[in-house]
Amino acid sequence: MRRSRLLAGVAIAAALTATTAAAVTAATGTAPARTVLAATPRAVRYVALGDSYAAGTGAGDNGSSTGRCVRSTNAYPEHWAHRHAPASFVSAACDGATTFGVLSGQLAALNARTTLVSITIGGNDAGFAHVMQTCVLEWDSECLDAVSSAEAFVAGTLPGRLDATLRAVRAHAPSAKIVVVGYPDLYDLSQSADCIGLGTTKRTGLNQGADDLDRALSAAAARNGDVFADVRGQFSGHEVCDSASWLHAVTFPFGDSYHPNADGQELGYLPVFTAAAGRA
Repeated sequence: MRRSRLLAGVAIAAALTATTAAAVTAATGTAPARTVLAATPRAVRYVALGDSYAAGTGAGDNGSSTGRCVRSTNAYPEHWAHRHAPASFVSAACDGATTFGVLSGQLAALNARTTLVSITIGGNDAGFAHVMQTCVLEWDSECLDAVSSAEAFVAGTLPGRLDATLRAVRAHAPSAKIVVVGYPDLYDLSQSADCIGLGTTKRTGLNQGADDLDRALSAAAARNGDVFADVRGQFSGHEVCDSASWLHAVTFPFGDSYHPNADGQELGYLPVFTAAAGRA
């Protein structure tokens, strides 16, 4: 008896729903809205590529190092993966990497299922280490000559290398969102007069070189339909010469010099990359 009453109630409710829908259609000339289920977001499979800035050199805690590549668990890719729990995460970034290093040794981390790629690259192609050592050890004129040579390389040769690299990344990960992550300016020039170390002439040249490199990266991302993440604004007020700098100045040994510290990776790089990655 109870089952019969229940079935009768369901039938009556269905009839009332149909009658109400018909009435709405007749009165308004439009059918009632239908419930549409939202599509399930695809699983994020994230691969980080690039050089020491992506590997976290200078950020400490090198617990994710493999082989000759030193990687910090404080690097921005590791932070992003920890906070967003992607379906998979691999960092192939390696200190000292150039575009050739990405092409020959990092692309294997990608596949057709990769949905998000970050890449910070180009500084070593332009001779970052040589320029920095020259500016630390030599006179202003030698420093500016080194910066000028790097700028000429960035303007003439680097664009082709960046295009070849980004095309290769796309070929290996055809469905991925590719985020090209740039480099910060090194010095807060407004504080230079009261800041020990290199003189303002050298600091100005180094910042100009960093700006040229970021412009080249931005242009390459645009040419290849990718996203450029500019960290310079985020680092403003936290450069070398600022009281709360997110960048190392000269260190001994030299390897950590002019690289982001742990705060630079988490507070400088991570928010900018997170915003650029969006919903991968």
